[in-house]
Amino acid sequence: MFPEYWKEFTHTHDLIGVSACLSESEDLSGVGADLQFLTEAQATEELTDCWPGVGVAPDGYVPVAWCSLGSGDYYYIKRADGPDGSLYRVYHDSVGPDGYDPEIAVAKSA
Repeated sequence: MFPEYWKEFTHTHDLIGVSACLSESEDLSGVGADLQFLTEAQATEELTDCWPGVGVAPDGYVPVAWCSLGSGDYYYIKRADGPDGSLYRVYHDSVGPDGYDPEIAVAKSA
């Protein structure tokens, strides 16, 4: 489910199951985060069984981490961006069965 470049990146940096902090100034969304990196099984569950994953999956987003600071938002990469792509925060309360507005629901984080 993860693109090969993401698998290589997480393996090289030993990220799966690890947390990393983004301060408000480092996080391009301006919110800040304590990222908990997902296993491939966790990412698959989020993408196929949960919102916002179900809603953003058709646009090529792949969940890679979630914020444990309280927002509960998930962080995604976008398949089409490739290995030099951005990290995106998807606001979980802005995506639902009626769709989403990318201008409101998705923020570039890094």
